Amino acid sequence: MELDQMLVVTTDEVAGHRITRVHGQVYGLTVRSRNMFSDIGAGLRGLVGGEVKGYTKLLGSTRDEAITRLSEAARQMGANAVVGMRYAGSDVAANTTEIVAYGTAVTIHRA
Repeated sequence: MELDQMLVVTTDEVAGHRITRVHGQVYGLTVRSRNMFSDIGAGLRGLVGGEVKGYTKLLGSTRDEAITRLSEAARQMGANAVVGMRYAGSDVAANTTEIVAYGTAVTIHRA
């Protein structure tokens, strides 16, 4: 039975499946900028403590976009899964953050 959707896992194997082909390294990258209002809200939140919801929402959607791009890149390579997925992030410039999702694109089949 083949997978209809791209499976992305942080493990090196997928339970109940065997890797039949390794396509190679794959990544999905996005760079997002914070807006002035989020920065002001973060500054105010820093005074009183608590979650900075604007940043939480921004980073969540940024990670989702990186995974979407990772999945599409793996699909273009002919893979149906990505194993060993990890995230990395860094500041690129003032108020901009890079998030990359990376892993190994593979073809898996049920064992």
